[in-house]
Amino acid sequence: MFDWLIVGAGFAGSVLAERIASQRHESVLLVDRRSHVGGNAYDCYNEAGILIHRYGPHIFHTNSQSIVDYLSQFTQWRTYEHRVLAAVDGILLPIPINLDTINRLYGLELNSAQLEEFFASRRETVEDVRTAEDVVVSTVGRELYEKFFRGYTRKQWGVDPNQLSKSVTARVPTRTNRDDRYFSDSFQKMPAGGYTRMFERMLDHPNIKIMLQTDFREIRDEIPFNRLIYTGPIDEYFGWQLGRLPYRSLRFEHVTLDQEQFQPVAVVNYPQTEDYTRITEYKHLTGQQNARTSLTYEYPTDIGDPYYPVPRAENEELFKRYEALGATCPDVWFVGRLATYRYYNMDQVVGQALATFARIQKSVPEWASAGKASLAEGAL
Repeated sequence: MFDWLIVGAGFAGSVLAERIASQRHESVLLVDRRSHVGGNAYDCYNEAGILIHRYGPHIFHTNSQSIVDYLSQFTQWRTYEHRVLAAVDGILLPIPINLDTINRLYGLELNSAQLEEFFASRRETVEDVRTAEDVVVSTVGRELYEKFFRGYTRKQWGVDPNQLSKSVTARVPTRTNRDDRYFSDSFQKMPAGGYTRMFERMLDHPNIKIMLQTDFREIRDEIPFNRLIYTGPIDEYFGWQLGRLPYRSLRFEHVTLDQEQFQPVAVVNYPQTEDYTRITEYKHLTGQQNARTSLTYEYPTDIGDPYYPVPRAENEELFKRYEALGATCPDVWFVGRLATYRYYNMDQVVGQALATFARIQKSVPEWASAGKASLAEGAL
């Protein structure tokens, strides 16, 4: 009998496993379908000895000191400020759009005040900003929307930006200075030994047992447990009984080249050309020295593991119905990007997991044994 079964060994599940094991001194069984811990943040050394991110680049950034303090128990950090270029009209330009982006694209010499006037002269008035397209055209105008955003968004999501929630592009700032950092958070660093090593240290506790390549649906009736934390897709937990929630997936093409460097920054976006959305070169992220270099090409798709909830009104409505079902299940906590149908950064998932643990501490007596029967109610 385990006190807790946790489904999913990504950030949400691993943080909660560590907190329950170390602070409540209760037993945890952590299961994951994949052959490794770390979820999408998993990294590993390839055949060339280069540390790569198997599921695309993960750059840690946050403004929360408490989240930094928590994770720092399990890793040291390497300072890294993420910079991204976009291949637009045959030129590599900084993204998010800043002063250098506009000056180089149009051959201008604007200052910050003049750039604000430039944007103001091109903005479209949108009375009710509802879609991803509305956000961009009302900020920088139609031409920059077409050059930088429309093609990338269509590739990423498989639909036009005017069919997507404004949240898709609201995350991307526009700057009138020369700050070319992709993020502006106060803390921007990478785990010095990689994400996987950080997860392994987090989960190195005698109260935690890990079962990989294990499907929750196959063991839920075979292994006794008292309480459940579920970080997988919420519609799958309920056997898709209300219909399937749409997710976008990614196909990754990993390549190693016999040259020291391929591109000037870690990530180059391709909003206008090519079938892939971006190319990542990992040595920029890790600071590794190697005569060869490793890249990942990303191809968005509807087929494969769920990565991104698709932000459309009808999908949010369906999720709310699943969320209501989840509220009827005693002793089950739904946590993380897939279980709450939200796009979260890594620090936000850690914060959500720590907040969930705080609620558990308030509501669940330690060493209580309520039995497992109620967990199956409402679930198929």
